[in-house]
Amino acid sequence: MWTDLIIDVNGETVLLDPLGAAFLPAFRALVVADMHFEKGSSYARSGQLLPPYDSRATLLKLAEAVGRHQPATIIALGDSFHDGGAGDRIGSEERAMLEALSKVGEFLWIAGNHDPKPPSWLGGSIAGEVALGGLTLRHEPRPELHLGEMAGHLHPCATVGKWGRSVRRRCFVSDGLRLVLPAFGAYAGGLDVGETPITALFAGPFHAYMLGNRRVYAVAQRRSA
Repeated sequence: MWTDLIIDVNGETVLLDPLGAAFLPAFRALVVADMHFEKGSSYARSGQLLPPYDSRATLLKLAEAVGRHQPATIIALGDSFHDGGAGDRIGSEERAMLEALSKVGEFLWIAGNHDPKPPSWLGGSIAGEVALGGLTLRHEPRPELHLGEMAGHLHPCATVGKWGRSVRRRCFVSDGLRLVLPAFGAYAGGLDVGETPITALFAGPFHAYMLGNRRVYAVAQRRSA
């Protein structure tokens, strides 16, 4: 059984899905970040051979999240495509999957640093950012405090240890004022929540919400001096 974790971000209820998506029930909006379609084929072109199935795996996971939450709107927070040519390299079956998902409801693509101009064949609309109630959704978090900001870009991960073993997982990061989403893409890497680009976003204590197999786990963090 899947168990979402419910948090408050600037007065808005946000459900954190173990798949790595956030659901905003007040707006029936499903939010994902950093899908990086065709990262595998991009690496293959430079001689780093990876199995070419990352786009399909990511799309299947997105379809699962859509099936769970039945959103009226799907919002992708940028870097949905790994580079400017990813839209041309994506396979026909994966493109059909993506086109089908874009017809589920309204689909909004936020431009990222990897895909400032997403493929022209995409369904839906493209924007730099979008406001929903007390939230502002964009790709890259601003260095200054912006209440209600939901962003991606940093690919946060956290590590916990117990009995001499450690587990590293992707995670959401929030102090209740802003939220950073984990990367949703199958081949996306991660930045530890203790690194300065993440800790500098928070003036005080915050939580890493780690993705488990069927639930999300809250792990308290404290900004280093």
